[in-house]
Amino acid sequence: MPDIFLSYNREDQGRAKLFAEAFAAEGFDVWWDVGLKTGEAYDQVTEKALREAKAVVVLWSKRSVESRWVRAEATLADRNKTLVPCMIEACERPIMFELTQTAELSHWNGHSGDKVWLAFLADVKRFVTRETPQHALSPPGPVPLLPADPVLAVLPFDNLSTDTEMVFFSDGISEEIIQRLTRGANLKIIGRTSSFQFRGERKAQAAAALRCSHVLDGSIRRAAGRIRIAAHLTETVGQTTLWSERFDGTLEDTFALQDEISEQIAAALHRTFESFSTPGIDPRDYDIYLRAALFSLAPDELRQAIPLLEGVTSRSKNFAEAWGRLALARAFHHMYSPFRDRAMVIARTREAATRALTLDPRSSEARLAELLIQPAYGAFVETEAAAGRVGSTPGGDGPGMFVGRFMRSVGRAREAAELSERAYRLNAFDPLYVNLYALSIMAVGCVAESVKVLEGVVARAPEMSFGVANLMRAYAFAGDWAGVDRLLDPAADRSFREFEAGVPFIRAKQSASEQAIGVVRQDLKDRVAKTGCLDVARMVYAAHLGLTDLVYQLAEGAHLGPRGDDTDIMGPDAYATGMLFWEIMPEIRRDPRFVTLCARLGLVDYWLETDKWPDCVDERLPYDFRAACEAHRDHPKDRFFA
Repeated sequence: MPDIFLSYNREDQGRAKLFAEAFAAEGFDVWWDVGLKTGEAYDQVTEKALREAKAVVVLWSKRSVESRWVRAEATLADRNKTLVPCMIEACERPIMFELTQTAELSHWNGHSGDKVWLAFLADVKRFVTRETPQHALSPPGPVPLLPADPVLAVLPFDNLSTDTEMVFFSDGISEEIIQRLTRGANLKIIGRTSSFQFRGERKAQAAAALRCSHVLDGSIRRAAGRIRIAAHLTETVGQTTLWSERFDGTLEDTFALQDEISEQIAAALHRTFESFSTPGIDPRDYDIYLRAALFSLAPDELRQAIPLLEGVTSRSKNFAEAWGRLALARAFHHMYSPFRDRAMVIARTREAATRALTLDPRSSEARLAELLIQPAYGAFVETEAAAGRVGSTPGGDGPGMFVGRFMRSVGRAREAAELSERAYRLNAFDPLYVNLYALSIMAVGCVAESVKVLEGVVARAPEMSFGVANLMRAYAFAGDWAGVDRLLDPAADRSFREFEAGVPFIRAKQSASEQAIGVVRQDLKDRVAKTGCLDVARMVYAAHLGLTDLVYQLAEGAHLGPRGDDTDIMGPDAYATGMLFWEIMPEIRRDPRFVTLCARLGLVDYWLETDKWPDCVDERLPYDFRAACEAHRDHPKDRFFA
């Protein structure tokens, strides 16, 4: 009985040999067809080994997906619950295996210390020994939902009023029901941006596209001061209606009606519901709040939403939901504000968050706002405390994407990828969440998968500059230079303001010419000479191009971060430290001066105080990382800007 059966296409034998030898080095008994003896019946021996193997490792490639033998072997393994697939090349898997967790190892060259390989190896060991996985990274992409863990999609309720302007009101009611269920019943709920894409005839596609176990749909009729809400809850597998009801009341009763609906839905899903509504809100303020709450987090829309929410909170001073939404809007707005204005915006964000939490200690939006206004570096212990409060708030799986962003900033990229995947499952059509998820898996080396994810988000939101910039970066790491050229085509008239440092890097990586690398070298020198500052992105890119020594020489006399004025590039991740730990750009970490750099940013003190070490502690570095950190305890930190 072999431990591992290796399924692959004959043309991939060289890659299969890497896997077979690596598994054998770990002590596994590996069966693959090069061991067939002359005269043995291929079908009989192969099938016997396939059925008896404890784990069947299928190597998907452009050739193996076309092989009827590999497909048959994968099908039998899936039936026997021994299938452990991985991608050795970017390709479209057979459709029946698209929902199967699949590791991305197209980059793997046999290196035993590769993080993605180690995670995959842990999965294989679990199959062989039947152990429970410990913090194993689930591969990117959708996975089947467990019946014991219901996932609900709340669709936009139909507006049955004669006034088409009331669409905002019906959408707002649906959004508020999402908020109440997420927190009051602590349910897994698909994000509004994703579920609200399914309207009219498209509602029939929602369950399959969102991969949810339950769907809530309904309609709203509003006339004068009266409101009627009809709602029904459907179990998606059997298309069974679990609950249906109609509710009538006045506009002053809106919160109470939402709570009543939420309570009955929670009961139908066997969950306890706890109300948290603010009573006695003027319907006119509630209307304005609904309009503002449905704006996106894009800079232009934030500038419209914030004054509306400020007006509501000035009149309805106990409106907890409005204070929470105002805090979150201000927190996102501060990321796009000139650095000289950020201290004021942060102070006002804190005021709104404090007010929201005083009225409602479980306000997830206020908790997330507190996390988002933490400085990019220099206060990692405090930021982790804020991240912990977000994670412990009911409904924290969605905001968990931003907790993952913090974990990347302190080097815990694999842990961040796990959190980001959970948030992505609930927000799979939200460009912001999809973009952050793609970054999280790119950081741990899953480049081919990040390309697929980013191509999808760019197709849906071509105006989102972050998505386009990150897709260009993913293409560069995948070696798809035709894709890079398409995105940089002047005819496309795209702005890469948030990716200013990235374009010269990508062009230099593409050509690998001394001239192109010289452009990056000179830009680095000129920037330090002119501003006295260096940002993390430029340092990591330059080191990856072979300019490591220059990076550290310039960093010695430069401030690590923004200048703090209105000429800095804006954007949520412009100065974050997460790029220091990307697996696919390890050059900056291999130099012993890396620890001094981290000490100046406040990272070393964080690691020593919390004993939560970055992934790179396990890398084969040419120096003792932990000992070097201990030697830099209490090292002076750079000044930093919020």
